[in-house]
Amino acid sequence: MEREDSKLDKLVLDSSVIIKWFSQEQDTEKAIAIRERLIQGDIIIAAPDIQLYEIANALRYNSRLKEQDVKEAIESLLDIGVIIIIPTREVIKLAIELAYKFDITIYDAYFIALAKELKFTFITADEKLYGKVSSLDFAMLLKNIKN
Repeated sequence: MEREDSKLDKLVLDSSVIIKWFSQEQDTEKAIAIRERLIQGDIIIAAPDIQLYEIANALRYNSRLKEQDVKEAIESLLDIGVIIIIPTREVIKLAIELAYKFDITIYDAYFIALAKELKFTFITADEKLYGKVSSLDFAMLLKNIKN
């Protein structure tokens, strides 16, 4: 049986997890613990390029943040070592299949497809999304991760 901590070595984080790096929400401390492991070089995090737009957009509508704050947050994602991956035919096709199979958006399915293609663990803080894909052995809900 694979240990949970070994499943946390190579990750694709849903935007719902990354956004917690920049705002105080439920399970922010768990998300920040993952970020700290990345900074220390203990783990690898990959993300589809669309995540940069999703994060920037979510932060743009945070009334506590100014334009410069959003720019700095995105800069930090680029500097911290998150591997940004552009779309491939294979991953897009798989994302479409997953979207239909689990009745989820193509946007959400793309993160999951990327994790599957890379053989990484997918982590989300979105309980509704996780409820739909929890049968996938490489999907985890942030709040279920032990610090």
